[in-house]
Amino acid sequence: MEIRPPRTDQVPDSLRVRRYRQAPEQGPRLLFFSGGSALAGVSRKLQRYSHNTVHLVTPFDSGGSSAMLRHAFGMPALGDLRSRLMALADETAPDHSQVCRLFAHRLPMEATPEDLRATLEALARGHHVLVSDLTPALRRPLCRQLDVFREAMPATFELRGACIGNLILAGGYLAGRRQLAPMARQAAELVQARGTVRAVVDHDYHLAATLADGRRVLGQHRITGKEVPPLDTPIARLDLSASGDAHVPVTATLPEESRRLITSADLICYPPGSFYSSVLANLLPAGIGRAIRDNPCPKVFIPNPGHDPEQVGKDLPGLVATLLETLRRDTGEDCPATALLDVILIDSRHGDYAGHLDADFLAELGVTLIDTPLVAARGASHFDDDRLVAALMSLA
Repeated sequence: MEIRPPRTDQVPDSLRVRRYRQAPEQGPRLLFFSGGSALAGVSRKLQRYSHNTVHLVTPFDSGGSSAMLRHAFGMPALGDLRSRLMALADETAPDHSQVCRLFAHRLPMEATPEDLRATLEALARGHHVLVSDLTPALRRPLCRQLDVFREAMPATFELRGACIGNLILAGGYLAGRRQLAPMARQAAELVQARGTVRAVVDHDYHLAATLADGRRVLGQHRITGKEVPPLDTPIARLDLSASGDAHVPVTATLPEESRRLITSADLICYPPGSFYSSVLANLLPAGIGRAIRDNPCPKVFIPNPGHDPEQVGKDLPGLVATLLETLRRDTGEDCPATALLDVILIDSRHGDYAGHLDADFLAELGVTLIDTPLVAARGASHFDDDRLVAALMSLA
């Protein structure tokens, strides 16, 4: 296998970026392992440069609206799929703003169960203001999926705070023989997504973090530091469990479609976001590391420029080492770092990173460090989406 060296001589490359902007339908296949909302802004910008990006997202979310659906139907989480599909939805489509409002709408917390069920029925029948003005070609399938969900919903299902977009996708999942990929394809067609979005695997599994002191934490929502207090001990290892209540070790296998998407990418990105529950979670299935290794395209890691509660006790060299260790579980320890990672993108002037990457560390791995303006003026924890997209497009 011949490794193609990434283009690192000029980042950003204004000529290259401008060329992609002029013909986004022919843009490069940038592939992202991510989850949550960290890449939402970047994804909205990406569609202006490429309609061919690929997003493999985690189905292991165990909090919020996704948790209620998982408990009721024994299914993977849908929230990250919904978020990324809407970020890639065609902004020029006539119904774009209405569809975004519908998918983002949450049922009120203060309403009675009777009122909530009446609202859901009005939505499913097409009588609610959120759906009544949609074109029939869009309204009918969305209402049909809501009706499938409504009919299957357990009598005890908690609708307060439920995200309508998640309920629509759940209906599509239940109607489609409980498979995520066909549901994701159908949803992408409905919202005219400019890119491919898939769950990295189609399993009802949970994250299991083993801490440095030997304790084990089960469930994504207990790892992120958002719904419960953040961890006070570094994570030593991340695995999958068949249960969110007791640790039942399990291995997920990368689907063939996901493998093909990885091996055909023009650039592979380990993007910013929750380091363990969003990025590394996607790298756990068997076959991921080998698929990445077998693609000679550039592989880019973009560390968070600010505080991530999951990174307690980790500096930049530790993050790089953990990323490589996770991938080498699948490839074997003798896999060279350059087959899994080529470039690390940082903004040392404006970002707030723990530790630094010295020349000896980088030389030992054979990895290139690109230090370029990426961070927004409003604070060290936020990337400037335009700058980040321009840097990635320059490397593709």
